[in-house]
Amino acid sequence: MPNTKTRLAVLIAAAGMAATAPVQAANWLILQGTEPAGAAERARLWGFIQPEFQYTEGTELEAGPFSGQDAIFNTIGPDRDASSQFNIRRARIGVRGQGFPLDSKTNYFFLVEAGNNGITKPGGGLGSLKLTDASVTFNHFDAARVRVGQFKTPGAEEGLKAIHVFDYVNFTSVTDGVLLERYIDADGSAPNDPNGPNGPVGAFRDIGVQLFQTFKRDGWEHSYAVMVGNGNGLARSDNNNEKDIYLYLSTEKIFGGKGARRQGWKGFVWYQQGDRTLTLAQGTDSTADDVEDDFERKRWGVGTTYLNGKYRAAAEYIVADGMIRNGTDGGAIPGALSNAGTSRASLNVLPEDEADGWYLDFGYKIRPDIELDIRYDRFNRATDTDAAERRFDTLTLGAQYFFNKKTRFIFNYEFREAEAPNLPNSAVPNQILDGMDDRISAQILAIF
Repeated sequence: MPNTKTRLAVLIAAAGMAATAPVQAANWLILQGTEPAGAAERARLWGFIQPEFQYTEGTELEAGPFSGQDAIFNTIGPDRDASSQFNIRRARIGVRGQGFPLDSKTNYFFLVEAGNNGITKPGGGLGSLKLTDASVTFNHFDAARVRVGQFKTPGAEEGLKAIHVFDYVNFTSVTDGVLLERYIDADGSAPNDPNGPNGPVGAFRDIGVQLFQTFKRDGWEHSYAVMVGNGNGLARSDNNNEKDIYLYLSTEKIFGGKGARRQGWKGFVWYQQGDRTLTLAQGTDSTADDVEDDFERKRWGVGTTYLNGKYRAAAEYIVADGMIRNGTDGGAIPGALSNAGTSRASLNVLPEDEADGWYLDFGYKIRPDIELDIRYDRFNRATDTDAAERRFDTLTLGAQYFFNKKTRFIFNYEFREAEAPNLPNSAVPNQILDGMDDRISAQILAIF
């Protein structure tokens, strides 16, 4: 009998193929890597930069074995060395185009990152180039386009959406917590092992092959995508022979416009499943033999977006099952030595726990060059384990000033709160989380 993944893949592909004629109007599946037939350049150089400043008060840990030391949640990434900093968050340059006149139905998309972020940090920081996108798309069939290489996976709106039209500086807590994947070797239980990432963040990308298409009927646009990938990060081969499955389905009422700011009302659903390999420590004896095992990682979500005239809105609900990133020991920086000098903080994972979260997002343009934004998000982490469960609530107030269509200024103030809901207020985890600061961020985006 076919398994659940196979049934879902067949249903989504069939739904797409049963629609009417394909359409060239852009959505995120089409916009990032597909060119209009016969109208695109053979090679178009493009890119963007995002200089920024972020600030917290830098409140130190108020309890626990690392009391008085830096709290990881009050430091600024990717280095976590300071509570305020100027940074080149992203600096990307790429080339895209088609094989015209040889073959206008074959497109390519290439992009590299040179900013200081989770993509470039494992190996260099600012100026260290890392490949983010390298794909070829074949547009030869009405029922399905084919994309191969490294590219964005079909999934949650914050991940699939082009970052240069993202309306905030930072992602929601649930997107950062369960979708922006960090690849690590162990679960964090080994003694005195910081257990840091073994490579770049996933950046919502994978290496694989995708079938997808967009269809138009009576003012509506319907899209589907089915992808198979390695599930092991950027520019890396598979590490466990288990492939990830990605499924996506959306329908949108088109109001007008085109490109990344096209106006419409969209509903979407997505699903991801794969395995991750972790090493589990066997006891506290550093000489004990550890055990390596594969753990299932599932993610799914449902959401909607709306853009019409001055008004913008979005909402999404996200569920995670397995491979739940569980913060650090005592909220300290990974590798920090405890006050007693007996242990070091590690990055932890709960391989068989669950999490969920949601967000509501609204924007209103008070005039053509100024938009005011408000977003509320909640992230419930480790919901299967009472003592480990954490709840994160963030209210973000934002403003955007558009110098022109390709340059804008973004300002955000994040009111952040966190708690261990199943523990007393006096418990050490709640004393630690009471010290979470608000965060201020300002960013310039310039596209060229």
